[in-house]
Amino acid sequence: MEILSVINYFSAFLAVIYVLVVCFFIIGWIRIKYYRPTTKTGNTMVSIIIAARNEEDKIDATINDVLDQNYNKDLFELLIIDDNSTDNTPSIISSYADKGVILLQLKEDKLTNSYKKKAIQTAIGQAKGSLIITTDADCRMGPDWLKTIVNYYEENGFKMISSPVAYFQEKNWFENAQSLEFSYLIGLGASTIGNKNPSTCNGANLAYEKKAFFEVGGFRGIDDLASGDDELLLHKMAALYGNKIGFLKNRDAIVYTHAKPNLNEFIQQRRRWASKSTRYKEKSVIILGVSIWLFNLSIIVNALLAIFFPESLPFLIFQLGIKFVAEFIFLYKVTDFFKRRALLVLLPVLTLLHIIYIVYIGIAGNSGKYNWKGRMVK
Repeated sequence: MEILSVINYFSAFLAVIYVLVVCFFIIGWIRIKYYRPTTKTGNTMVSIIIAARNEEDKIDATINDVLDQNYNKDLFELLIIDDNSTDNTPSIISSYADKGVILLQLKEDKLTNSYKKKAIQTAIGQAKGSLIITTDADCRMGPDWLKTIVNYYEENGFKMISSPVAYFQEKNWFENAQSLEFSYLIGLGASTIGNKNPSTCNGANLAYEKKAFFEVGGFRGIDDLASGDDELLLHKMAALYGNKIGFLKNRDAIVYTHAKPNLNEFIQQRRRWASKSTRYKEKSVIILGVSIWLFNLSIIVNALLAIFFPESLPFLIFQLGIKFVAEFIFLYKVTDFFKRRALLVLLPVLTLLHIIYIVYIGIAGNSGKYNWKGRMVK
């Protein structure tokens, strides 16, 4: 029973740590003020880069959204590098050649494990813009997306800008639950930038100076991992430039994409995202990830103990309650920004599912291979 007491009190300690971590997120999110751009249109030459593979059903809409931007047409270019698609993606891209869309072809390389990084780096090598913006071939954006990013860049002089990404057009409760969880991840990344300790961002809406990209060595040192063209690059930028990283809190800057349609694709995606953690070097980021993982693991342990030892039940209820309240407060603010506060009705269910998911992904994401765009990578 003495061991049981130690486990219970250690679980309570982890719960307190988790609350402090979420408070840290809340403070970081509040620190980032809503950006209201000036009326100027911007004068920076921008290269928008999309790495595409088998996106024939969505890439049309993405291209049209980019071409319809309220920004000087002479000051931006769209480079799409096709990563050996087996569908009609290349021919669709080619049909926009008369509108200035540049199609590049990535050579098949069976020795590489990081196709997307290789695609982006290839495109950057041919880019004319001093500011690089990456997005994905299945994303949508409003007409002021580019102008808002450029204004934010010109006013603040950031070396890298992380901008918001959200899911939309959900078809069922599973996709809505993903939207809520994804809002948490975007808010988490933004808050760590707000606290001057960047941890994560999303490559579907990421801007950085071309000069800065080369000054940090591009993807060198992280190019053996399939994932990490966004988050690990962020860490390299933060290590060299410190506070020159910004999060653009403005609804016009949101890029929209789709949730995964089934559990298998969702798990594969999250394993890919989690695989980047093996390369974290910043101790604070590692401690943050480990503490969150241990807290969720302790909830599962207490749930199992409560079956045989009723005295563990109060600790389990305490942990669940404190997790729900802390995350509700944080997500209340983040979903308000995305104007998706109605998603909070799913939080009680998501709280329980999230515990199992975090523990599983923490293990699975750091071991073995996973499927990405029809390839097995690691």
